[in-house]
Amino acid sequence: MDDLRVLLRLAEGRSEQPTAVILDSRTLQSTPESGGRAGYDGGKRKKGSKVHIAVDTLGYLLGLVVTPANEQDRAQVQELAQQVQDITGENVEIAFVDQGYTGEQAAQDATAQGIQLQVVKLPEAKKGFVLLPRRWVVERSFA
Repeated sequence: MDDLRVLLRLAEGRSEQPTAVILDSRTLQSTPESGGRAGYDGGKRKKGSKVHIAVDTLGYLLGLVVTPANEQDRAQVQELAQQVQDITGENVEIAFVDQGYTGEQAAQDATAQGIQLQVVKLPEAKKGFVLLPRRWVVERSFA
């Protein structure tokens, strides 16, 4: 997977390793077989698991963490940042995130791995669907 990602990045005219990533999570509804792994996500009103991913700016997977749905996104920053830096040779400098990753602890966890979190916020006068800069890449990866 790593070799394929490097080849695809080079084919796009990019460097072998990314310097920026996008972090996000998605809640997956549970089944009776999911057992103790399931939790309740009050924001999505679903019982299940949460998949937290890190992708580069082209949408290629760099890290993945699966937790119960009641786990906070910002609590997974340390694990995702560690995975990203391990796989890229500590090349990543910035991570674009949504407002679920705000907070001092999340920023400290990222900084400990040499990554600066940049929160991409929704426009205040939002009407309907708004395509957020940088963040749409991770949504496409989930799709």
